[in-house]
Amino acid sequence: MAEGKLFYIIGPSGSGKDSLMRYGRERLAGDSGVLFAHRYITRPVELHGENHVALTENEFDARLAAGLFSMQWESHGLRYGIGRELNFWLAKGCNVVLNGSREYLPEARRYYPALIAVLITVSPEVLSERLRARGRETDEQIAERLMRAGQFKHPGGAVETILNDGELFEAGERLVNLLSAVPVAAKAMA
Repeated sequence: MAEGKLFYIIGPSGSGKDSLMRYGRERLAGDSGVLFAHRYITRPVELHGENHVALTENEFDARLAAGLFSMQWESHGLRYGIGRELNFWLAKGCNVVLNGSREYLPEARRYYPALIAVLITVSPEVLSERLRARGRETDEQIAERLMRAGQFKHPGGAVETILNDGELFEAGERLVNLLSAVPVAAKAMA
């Protein structure tokens, strides 16, 4: 059986990655060949944020020590992990979508050379509005995130880019089309 493809979603905080992934998950809900990986994060679950698995620092350390993460990184004072179930899904021929880290991308490519990086971009004006609207960061943190987004350099290698300045369905459909355009190995086995 052919291995599935890994779609590694990146972009600045506030670019709409979580919203686009939620849109894609809903649109592809009946497609067993496209799976959306949850991240394990040392941050409490939010009502309108990412659908992730919240872990304490001790829980994260225990899973890391047990070798239960296929990827893990730190960013903005939080720790992020992707569970080893990702490898099982790929081996079963499923395409897997995950919310990754721009800084971790080179390491992710080292472990998964065939991954498809998907960069979500947004104009500085829209990014500023979104960061303020979500109410997660202080004004100082927003300024830091805007500066960091402005300094972001293209990660190199093959990258699909989706501009997310407009309505959610516009960029959402571009993401769904991208995920649907890559053959799912599991479907070929049916």
